[in-house]
Amino acid sequence: MSDPRLTLVASDPPQYHDRSSTTRIMWTVTLCLLPAAAWGVYLYGSRAVLVLAAAVGSAVVSEAFAARLASRVTLGDGSAVLCGLFVGMSLSPAVPLFIPVVASAFAILVVKWSFGGLGGNWMNPALAGRVFVAFSWPGSMATWAAPRTLALVDGLAAATPLSLVKGAGPERAQAPIAVLREAGYPISEIDAAVTSWLNVHVLGRLGVNLPAGYVDLFVGNVAGSIGEASALLLLAGTIFLFARRIITWHIPAAFFVTFAVCTRVFGGLTADLGLFAGDVLFSVLTGGFIIAIFYMATDPVTSPLTGGGMLVYGSAAGIIAFVLRAYGQFPESVALAIISVNSIVPLIDRLCTPRRFGQRKVRHGS
Repeated sequence: MSDPRLTLVASDPPQYHDRSSTTRIMWTVTLCLLPAAAWGVYLYGSRAVLVLAAAVGSAVVSEAFAARLASRVTLGDGSAVLCGLFVGMSLSPAVPLFIPVVASAFAILVVKWSFGGLGGNWMNPALAGRVFVAFSWPGSMATWAAPRTLALVDGLAAATPLSLVKGAGPERAQAPIAVLREAGYPISEIDAAVTSWLNVHVLGRLGVNLPAGYVDLFVGNVAGSIGEASALLLLAGTIFLFARRIITWHIPAAFFVTFAVCTRVFGGLTADLGLFAGDVLFSVLTGGFIIAIFYMATDPVTSPLTGGGMLVYGSAAGIIAFVLRAYGQFPESVALAIISVNSIVPLIDRLCTPRRFGQRKVRHGS
């Protein structure tokens, strides 16, 4: 007879073989994103608050509705709040409020719950929601607002630095920062001062001269999405994620290296600058690249299980992201790259699963 005291309890995926729980991970990632979201609110004011609230509220309501139909209680795990926050941060503060509502509802109801809820979805819900509204309402998604810290003229207020460079066309024969300067994109006093100090005291001794404009991109003092602009604050959050071992180095490193190499080698071709002339620094500081490689591509539900699989996954995403950004229609195409590679994660897991200890191949006919 079996011992009645021995009870096997199967929990919903994703499952972790340590003291971390899904709830703790979701809320920790949310907290790490809040500084970048707060910076977006500072840049764009009450309009950013409305977009974030609409996205998070829609995600929570959709989660409650779907969980009710499934007779489950899932709001406490924080996944809906995190999904809504991702959606809101990836949007411009100038979009109509129905955009974040629809994007979050699509992410939760269609991408997440149609496959059984958290752990069953094969695609990152927040990215899928953003891509859905980008293809459904491209005009509304291409509307941007000027941050209160920069005095942008009307023609520039409707464009991010990346979209402005993409719109210059392949005949420009100029580096991205030069295109921005020629178009009249402003440089803040902080950027000018920090860039001058770096060139005099650090980079000048190495024979390098950094053009003005990169500091604004790094800090997030540019037009763009609510929470994607500040690489500085996003990177600060990743330090805590690495320290708590919520994410590992495999996917971000592979993603960054392949994207950077492709950009450096082939990126200059789109500007008629030739090989090995691409601007890596501009590329990684624009288009939501930082939040994508550290926060979205590393989603444990939709990424491979093994270290080797993660390297393959990140490398494939980096290559696709470069191709889509350099030659595609949409400037911010990192989301498309990630959900494209999400679709082949089962194949990557199958090919990269390590052989069990003691297992050996058996030759047929021997």
